[in-house]
Amino acid sequence: MGQGKRLLSPTTWQVSNIHGGTGADNVTPNDVEVRFNFRFGTASTAEGLRQRVHAVLDRHKLEYDLDWTLGAAPYLTPRGKLVDALSAAIREVTGTAPEVSTTGGTSDGRFIAGICSEVVEFGPVNVSIHKLNEHIDLAAIEPLREIYLRVLARLLAS
Repeated sequence: MGQGKRLLSPTTWQVSNIHGGTGADNVTPNDVEVRFNFRFGTASTAEGLRQRVHAVLDRHKLEYDLDWTLGAAPYLTPRGKLVDALSAAIREVTGTAPEVSTTGGTSDGRFIAGICSEVVEFGPVNVSIHKLNEHIDLAAIEPLREIYLRVLARLLAS
């Protein structure tokens, strides 16, 4: 089993919107529009998912038009010096052993993963993320600063 299969969540299919008909209760809809997306890791490919959807629709002899957009390609960089330096700094500053995880949703790391040997995301705990009045606890700033400084010191010393 490859690293991507162990660390990344399995592919899921999300239906985000279904619309059909005119809104009248006594009219049979002529067509239906379904908006959906796949959340997938490195064990799947966009083309493979596209082929599977077409195969299912074709098997049921449905007439359809599909417009595909790839919003984010999955990535997984190998563990190396950056993860080790960050993990050590977190342990030193917080006294807590960090959990290396790929949970958390779509990452902006996808924009640099192709040009970096290692990508990590680390920041403050944020229970209000993507919500109204998003904020962080100001007490988290000083420990974060110290962790970032220790990571840089480790990487520059190696």
